[in-house]
Amino acid sequence: MAKSVDPEKPGRIKQLRMIAQIIKQANPKGMPIVFLSAVGTLAVIVVIGLVTDYLWYSVFLGVLAALTVGLVVFGQLAQRAQYSILDGQTGAAAAVLQGMRGNWQVTPAIAVNRDQDLIHMVVGHPGVILVSEGPGNRVARMLAAEKKRVARVVLGVEIYDIQCGDGEGQVPLGKLQRHIMKLPRNLKKPSINEVKDRLRSLPKNVPMPKGPMPKGARMPRGPKMR
Repeated sequence: MAKSVDPEKPGRIKQLRMIAQIIKQANPKGMPIVFLSAVGTLAVIVVIGLVTDYLWYSVFLGVLAALTVGLVVFGQLAQRAQYSILDGQTGAAAAVLQGMRGNWQVTPAIAVNRDQDLIHMVVGHPGVILVSEGPGNRVARMLAAEKKRVARVVLGVEIYDIQCGDGEGQVPLGKLQRHIMKLPRNLKKPSINEVKDRLRSLPKNVPMPKGPMPKGARMPRGPKMR
């Protein structure tokens, strides 16, 4: 039986064009940098082939290397563009967290105050991670309260609290994924599933923040957790 094609799902080429437009808007020099990095890689390898008398082999190898380098640079610029677009939006940290690779469960906005400061919850190998959005002087008390509430149902599990923002002692949005992936691996997969089951008992009566949460943030994926 033939698989149905979702007409709303863009093709790979169309997706790349959309991402290229986003990069161009965030950084007009972005796409020329991608092109020059690929061409420069090809040129260096071809020159090496000329010197060593392996021209045709170097051309083949150079094309592969140029495509690889171009895609890597393209992905890095796409991720930076994503962060620049999300920065300052309500729920930006949640959008970035949901783009992480690996066995992560992200629950956005488990706590919201009247100033629209947010706390998101992430469950993974490190344990439970609470990530706040908002000024440090406002979210510190929220984080302490949520940490105490979560600790009641995940006894013995490590709980981390991270303030996402540009203030002193906070983790910038663009470094949030990497910061979380550097946390120690305290839990194995069966224990992670057990923690998820325990957390389902927490009440979910928190009002959502006003305005839409950022969407489409999974475009560039973060590095895999080592």
